[in-house]
Amino acid sequence: MNIRRRSFLLGSTAVGALAMVRAARAQDTARLKVRFEHDIGNLDPGNRIGSVEDNIINACCQTLVRYEPGATDWTLDAAREIVQVSDTEFTFELNPGQMFSGGYGEMTAEDVKFTIDRFIHGDANGNPLAFADDLGAIESVEVTGPYSGRVRLRHPSPALWRVGLGDASGAILSKKAVEELGEAIGTTLVGSGRYELAEWRPNEGLTLVRREDFAGVNPGHYDEIAVRVIPEEQTAALAFMADETDFSPVTYEFRDRINAIPGAHVIDQDGTDYTWIGMNVEAGPLSDLRVRQAIRLGIDIDAILAGAYGGDAGRARSMLAPGILGYWEDAPSYGYDPVQARALLDEAGYASVDLTFTSLNDAQSLAVAQIAQATLAPAGVNLTLNALDPGAFWAMGANDASAVLELALVPYSSKTDPGFQTQWFLSGQVGLWNWQRWQSEEFDRLHAEGNSTMDNARREEIYIRMQQLLDESATCVWITHGRHHFACRDWLSPALLTNPQTWQFENFAPV
Repeated sequence: MNIRRRSFLLGSTAVGALAMVRAARAQDTARLKVRFEHDIGNLDPGNRIGSVEDNIINACCQTLVRYEPGATDWTLDAAREIVQVSDTEFTFELNPGQMFSGGYGEMTAEDVKFTIDRFIHGDANGNPLAFADDLGAIESVEVTGPYSGRVRLRHPSPALWRVGLGDASGAILSKKAVEELGEAIGTTLVGSGRYELAEWRPNEGLTLVRREDFAGVNPGHYDEIAVRVIPEEQTAALAFMADETDFSPVTYEFRDRINAIPGAHVIDQDGTDYTWIGMNVEAGPLSDLRVRQAIRLGIDIDAILAGAYGGDAGRARSMLAPGILGYWEDAPSYGYDPVQARALLDEAGYASVDLTFTSLNDAQSLAVAQIAQATLAPAGVNLTLNALDPGAFWAMGANDASAVLELALVPYSSKTDPGFQTQWFLSGQVGLWNWQRWQSEEFDRLHAEGNSTMDNARREEIYIRMQQLLDESATCVWITHGRHHFACRDWLSPALLTNPQTWQFENFAPV
């Protein structure tokens, strides 16, 4: 073949460029740099804090079943087979050869039983796990072989697979490791998953490394995932712009600047979370319904959305976001009315009320607190602001520390089933995550019914009624379901679930 010199040179250039692209892609899979907004708090799956821990636990542990990439449907993970015997019984068989990190040996059915028994019976000291309700439908686990078992339920459970067994609560732990490590499992994560927690530097970051001996499918695309903890939003945006991170949650005000960076873009996704101002019904004047109603009318939510969220997030009128089963479309929207708020205080016998408002110390939370303080003042409600770092704030979820709270700005992550959201308002969560300390026998009963009813029409009625009860209590001033923004390199395809704060690290991949 007669090839002219110019064609040969062009072809050589193309081949060289292709080789460089391939080399760059090969290097891309060596290390992924991501940002967390705060440090891990507790890596015990049953006592974790929120989505930050979810993301680490799901990367390092296997579950019987697992969410499909970016979806709410599940597929098999540690289990080779699941057989649904009836609405209240199923059997499982594990894949053999699934090894725990740290030299803790092979996963067996005994480890599955031990993991679930902790949710049923509590930890080694008998203390209930904070997320016990996620697996609350399970009555017992019977080991029928080295890799097989039988699970019996107390009742049918529509949410068990998606919220319980397929998520961080279903993370299978090594019985030997938990018994040996004790309380240290809160910071030492032993799992059989795709990644291993190789290093944790408190308040700085952590490193996940891909396990060469992982025996399951989809082992992850990156050899190492380096996590930087950057609480401050401007610092986080600057870190991304300086190429110090490849994927980072950012706030709306940096969207245009990041979109203007060559090779980068911002992913926008509506949230399904729920942020609200909670009122402790056991705290002095807040025990009076009229005072709580006055505060609900005296906080200008529209001003908060404009000032703290830049008008970027929509207003929440109740707990459940659009798209979640039980969304209350006709929930009331309380307008700002300081005159009526003061009238309610007068009716309750208060010329004025002095309260402490506790929040996280990030810029957005501080803005919410300051706007609440300013808009409540004309109604006669005087707020003292108490801003805490994440460690101190989330420590309120243990040992009844929340008893001292009066007003608190609470941002909670959601799941795809409404029963996950409603569980934190149960009577049994007082002293843990029910910071309003409000209790209702009807609410508790409906929650149990919703968790055991397979009829979605009835479940919808249940969850709307539960939100009505919360509304009648005036314990929560709903703010927003959020809107999330992520700075992302063009060469990266991240994997986010319906709740975009929950990431599937094993499915993060080069484009």
